[in-house]
Amino acid sequence: MLIKFLIVLVLVAIVLSLFSGLFHLVKEEGKSRRMVNALTVRIALSVALFILLFIAWYAGLITPHHVR
Repeated sequence: MLIKFLIVLVLVAIVLSLFSGLFHLVKEEGKSRRMVNALTVRIALSVALFILLFIAWYAGLITPHHVR
């Protein structure tokens, strides 16, 4: 259960970082370093989520569902 909470938490952080980058893009017309930093954080969180999902699957904490 903790792993699912952690996955959702990282997904929420990714969305917040995405909207933060959008806010800085609109507010400062793309001339700020904050937008680049927000998008860098989003990419790092996405990679971390992928690694977390792979480790959780490998450890048997989550199982994929088969599409029929």
